[in-house]
Amino acid sequence: MYKAITIIIFSTLFSFTAVQAEEYFSTKLCETDQYESIQAQRGDTWNRLFPDPDQRNIVQRLNRMNTRLKSGMYVAVPPELETIDIMALSPFPFTISSPGSKLIVVDLTLLAWGAYDTEGVLLKWGPASGGREWCYDIKEPGKTVMGRFQIYDVRGKNCISKQFPVEKGGAPMPYAMFFQGGYALHGSDEVPGYNASHGCVRLFNEDAKWLNEEFVGQPGRTKVLVLPY
Repeated sequence: MYKAITIIIFSTLFSFTAVQAEEYFSTKLCETDQYESIQAQRGDTWNRLFPDPDQRNIVQRLNRMNTRLKSGMYVAVPPELETIDIMALSPFPFTISSPGSKLIVVDLTLLAWGAYDTEGVLLKWGPASGGREWCYDIKEPGKTVMGRFQIYDVRGKNCISKQFPVEKGGAPMPYAMFFQGGYALHGSDEVPGYNASHGCVRLFNEDAKWLNEEFVGQPGRTKVLVLPY
């Protein structure tokens, strides 16, 4: 079952090589002929470039980032931005074989997650940022654990890390959903367009809230599949 899902997902249009630390996903997108490319200039902000909130949301999700723009970086813009629906940009198939329970697929090559219902219908998808190859502050690899899991603990909007930042903890982990030991899906204001965490999977805050409150429900009823990256 999961093998079939993996094959389907990797055969989608967005078959990029693994995104290494600090290599922006937007750069990969701009290398294709599917999107227009904008180079951010000094002083540019998301609001300045995309004043319409719906269009801004779509562009941020396509580029997998909610952090500040940096001068010189490239931003991919979909054609027909004024009318396109975010689901049209999904890197996941709209249907898969029934997983038998609710399923969250995490693809950290594509920097994205997808939520499937029990019938295998994609309900929603969004950007993600997983563990980086090497964490310099702890001098250890930081890649997210890969494989098949299930959500075993769900926390609220005030959840914080007891481990990071190093020595003091306190990093916000709103709407955390733990799936293996200390590994969790959680909201973040720092989804930068590449894998940047110590192992957890960062999501846009509104996506983590939706998954936590409207999709996952009680612990033990939602599977998580983290694909190799």
